[in-house]
Amino acid sequence: MKALTILFPVFFMILLGFTAKVRGWITRSQKAGANAIVFQILFPIMVFNMMLTVSVETSSLFVILYVFAAFVLAMAVGKLVSGFVGKKYSHFSYLLMSTVEGGNVALPLYLSIVGSSSNTVIFDIAGSALCFIVLPVWIARLSSSGVSAKELMKNIFSNSFVVAVILGLVLNLSGGYRLLAASPFFELYTGVVNQATAPIVGMILFILGYDLRIDKETIGPILRLAVARVLFYGAVIGGFFLLFPVLMQDKSFLMAVLIYFMSPTGFGMLPVIAPVLKNREDASFASAYISVYMLITLAVYALVVVFIV
Repeated sequence: MKALTILFPVFFMILLGFTAKVRGWITRSQKAGANAIVFQILFPIMVFNMMLTVSVETSSLFVILYVFAAFVLAMAVGKLVSGFVGKKYSHFSYLLMSTVEGGNVALPLYLSIVGSSSNTVIFDIAGSALCFIVLPVWIARLSSSGVSAKELMKNIFSNSFVVAVILGLVLNLSGGYRLLAASPFFELYTGVVNQATAPIVGMILFILGYDLRIDKETIGPILRLAVARVLFYGAVIGGFFLLFPVLMQDKSFLMAVLIYFMSPTGFGMLPVIAPVLKNREDASFASAYISVYMLITLAVYALVVVFIV
């Protein structure tokens, strides 16, 4: 029942977006406008706040580095299996192998079992670094092939995600966040950020549903990519047993690893990889893949509850 309580709102927003498309409640131009508001304006605000407030404990550094390396390797493996998944989607399917939706799927499922813990949040630091620091630069480079170095740098540093990351990290490392937290304006800042970021997840799920299309042509590649992801992250989980055996003896940490790495691709990947999506079919594939994968997450959660809790 806990899993249903957590995941039903997620599936509801996806279904609402799908219904809005089928019934014609929202036109494609209106959806494109919502895309622009969420992905070009509101999402960078959230990324800025993440980079401004992030803190890394020394004791967790090796775990973060391992997870980051796993996410990078996931894309390399995705490239290797792109032929198996399908040539039609090979220009971006490998990107869907990387990152995990921690905040809106893995974390609430995990907390529904353990009550309170920061284990999955530690993993998410690596995912955020890849998704919002490395990938925007990589995507800008991919989408700017054939242009001069000067134009490439302009494209990279005009990317809203890159700008948000740079500003957030500069203020973080320079002590700007500590000064803000101690100032009378801190509540004002948090209020603005909370108001600006509150609609993001719901709108992303709505857009996922709007772009959702599963048919005979896409279901095969979706399932093959899902199989590749499950096998890869199964190996990543095995790596935790080899590299961090003491941590894995802790039942709460073990459950965090199992639930987190069997969760779908991070929702934040969608706006980041948008420049390399060529058409509506690409967007539909990405949307359907994430939606289908959440069923795998739900199954893993049920197994954890039955056999480990």
